[in-house]
Amino acid sequence: METVAVIFGGRSVEHEVSVVTAIQAMENLDRDRFRPLPIYIAKDGVWYSHPEMISLVSFRRERLDMTLANAYRVHWDPVPGAPLTLEPPSGNERRGWFGKAKAKALEQVRVSAALLALHGTYGEDGSVQGFLELVGVPYSSAGVVGSAVGMDKIVMKSVFRGCGLPVVAYQWFTREAWLEQPEQVLDRLEAQLRYPLFVKPSNLGSSVGISKAQNREQLRASIEVAQHYDTRILVEEGVADAIEINVSVLGDELSARASVCERPLTWEQFLTYDDKYIRGNFNKSGGLARELPARLPEEVAARVQALAVEAFHAVQARGVVRVDFLLTPQFDVFINEINTIPGSLAFYLWEPQGMSYRDLLSELISIAQRSAARKARNQTDFGSDLLEHFQSGSKSSVKGGGSKGRPLV
Repeated sequence: METVAVIFGGRSVEHEVSVVTAIQAMENLDRDRFRPLPIYIAKDGVWYSHPEMISLVSFRRERLDMTLANAYRVHWDPVPGAPLTLEPPSGNERRGWFGKAKAKALEQVRVSAALLALHGTYGEDGSVQGFLELVGVPYSSAGVVGSAVGMDKIVMKSVFRGCGLPVVAYQWFTREAWLEQPEQVLDRLEAQLRYPLFVKPSNLGSSVGISKAQNREQLRASIEVAQHYDTRILVEEGVADAIEINVSVLGDELSARASVCERPLTWEQFLTYDDKYIRGNFNKSGGLARELPARLPEEVAARVQALAVEAFHAVQARGVVRVDFLLTPQFDVFINEINTIPGSLAFYLWEPQGMSYRDLLSELISIAQRSAARKARNQTDFGSDLLEHFQSGSKSSVKGGGSKGRPLV
């Protein structure tokens, strides 16, 4: 049986959403094939693990302190093939992992893959992906590049536009520019874009920090909110009477396929955090009343699905993603954004096509392992004798005949 590290939580405003995604995933993992090892990253960045972390009750506000007090600390060296080490709470003898009678002082566990249920900063943005690349553990999300591009809305839209994919008109600016010259920023935005406008932090999800502005004063207030969450702010033109359509894509660098389309039913160009996770039923379908499959003309649905796959490949995504679109009443299509680790891992978009959540998770692990195996074939040792010819402390160049004053390369 393979041990799969399920990594969740993190230093993100989407921390709680990540916990729910992870619990759902562990509840649906194929236990005949995989053994989940929950790895919880607390809000202060410390990594913990405990068998009870497969239950949402462990993370309720009144239980969390006790959960962490009884949890193991996770230590993982960034060395290819290194096992992770579980350190029990000091001075306690507890039942060990996987049925062992007692916990050792330190217990090492080797994992065959990591299932990432992280959302937002320091988890969905390439940070943890880069660490897992160093450890050499296959992981179930986009790579470092795809994660970073998919997280940063400004870079993402630049990539989409550069690939010829349709996006709405937008402008961006830094927090420093806003704090130093707010009136000039407002003047430029009003000269370049038309109301209504949507203001977003560049690197957050779950609609945190996003608001709509119909005039200059609302725009000012919206920017004030957004600048608290990121160093760069994105402002987009609204689409009149827009329809939101979401579609998931599953696959890797070699091939990918799109799910059915969905249409959120209570929506106005963006959904608030409460719309998504509090007022809806998150446990069953991602927390939102939806039309699934969306009632669209067949050719429009096909175009949306094709563009979703193009967006997937444009940012070098992998695993399962969700691509969000804006459609005009005339069915002009704009790509809004790509979510490289969508809430609930977008399982509900695959169920209408006959793929259960359990099968989706198994496929994600297989994709991760296949991608890692392909990358492992890359040569990392050039066999150079450079160091044999380089003299420490010398300004001479090895390349170029050793003439003084030249750089090394």
